Amino acid sequence: MSNQQSKKQFSRRKFLGTTTAAVAAVSLTPFNFGFAAAKPNSKFNGVQIGAITYSWRSMPATAEDILKYCKEAGISSVELMGNVAEEYAGIPRMPPRPPRSAQLSEEERNDYRQKAELASEKQREWRLSAPMKKFRDLHKMFKEAGVNIHIVKFSPANWSDEETDYAFKAAKTLGAKGVSNEIGHEACQRLGKFAEKHNMYAVFHNHGQPGEPKFNFDEFLAYSSNNMLNFDVGHYFGATGEHPNELIKRLYNRILSIHMKDKTGKNADPANTNMPWGKGDTPIADILRLMHDKKWPIYCDIELEYPIPEDSNAQKEIIKCVNYCKDILV
Repeated sequence: MSNQQSKKQFSRRKFLGTTTAAVAAVSLTPFNFGFAAAKPNSKFNGVQIGAITYSWRSMPATAEDILKYCKEAGISSVELMGNVAEEYAGIPRMPPRPPRSAQLSEEERNDYRQKAELASEKQREWRLSAPMKKFRDLHKMFKEAGVNIHIVKFSPANWSDEETDYAFKAAKTLGAKGVSNEIGHEACQRLGKFAEKHNMYAVFHNHGQPGEPKFNFDEFLAYSSNNMLNFDVGHYFGATGEHPNELIKRLYNRILSIHMKDKTGKNADPANTNMPWGKGDTPIADILRLMHDKKWPIYCDIELEYPIPEDSNAQKEIIKCVNYCKDILV
């Protein structure tokens, strides 16, 4: 089926029509009448749909909040942001960032910088001695609720060796298969070695780099057999205009997870722009059908990046995205 046919079949109208009832049902579900609540299940026809917890950044986002959102949305697998896990485990907090619009004096900027540097040092010291008990508790809490943590995004490429060991150890304790980071030569060369040491994966996320001349994913994967991709199909399509399935078919055994989003293409107007699902040009349906047909065990994670409508919130939009995927696969 062509991308255009997919767009017609899964238009924005159908997207909204098929998800409005689901969103309403979630928000209006009263009580369980004494029965145990069903565990979430977002594995549709063999394809594991999940979310990166960054998607809830506009809402309260403690570990307990994230788990509540997952249960409401029926999401059974997540890429967990490292700050969520560490805050649950008791890491010292950074000072609040001044608003971007704030006009700070030089003295105020220096004061914030000093506080941030002090807090960073306290966090580094905490990581070097942090017990794993709170991470075990967090894993247990999610597992008992039916939510799997498959990746933790600690982004430790610039951490000390001791802190990087901690990141992989904590991620393994949380039940994850790997630690994710933004893609880059130094990061891939360094973190692959730690992944080998801990018998895990170092998982690398792309933005628009594939649109740059001579960019080649193979170079980053070559540093270690434990390097894997967190392939962002939206950023890839927006930057290159190329169908992501061609790259997925070639590198499927080096892709641990996919970030799902809808964007306009490289030559669209506006170009390379995040859109509500069904209004962009990313061939989401083609990608999900490929996962189904090939039965590849690749996690497909919703990353909510389009502007949230004024009458909505991140949770409502994520539920729409989950049901968008379900409509394609079931």
